[in-house]
Amino acid sequence: MIRDLYAVRLLPAEEPGATPLTDEEERRFRAVLFSELGNEIADRGRARYPAYTPEDRRRLVDVANRLTAHWGRRVLVEIEDECRLSLRLADHGATDHVTP
Repeated sequence: MIRDLYAVRLLPAEEPGATPLTDEEERRFRAVLFSELGNEIADRGRARYPAYTPEDRRRLVDVANRLTAHWGRRVLVEIEDECRLSLRLADHGATDHVTP
């Protein structure tokens, strides 16, 4: 069966670092990350979260910085692999691949 596609158009390429979220959605998403990851870090000393894009990684680094400011204790970001980051308290375990 042959199907014709009508009214199909190419979407413009996204700019690097552009996010598909509106400013309000971005603010809410970061607030949820701050709350959920903060609770997990408070309970276990660390939290893992997927980060598939550079924007995802920037969000997690921002959340770590906000948690550091909120608690007055340093929260570090570790790269587990190309798709996952780990946030942990500075005094909770030690690894060699820690980024600020």
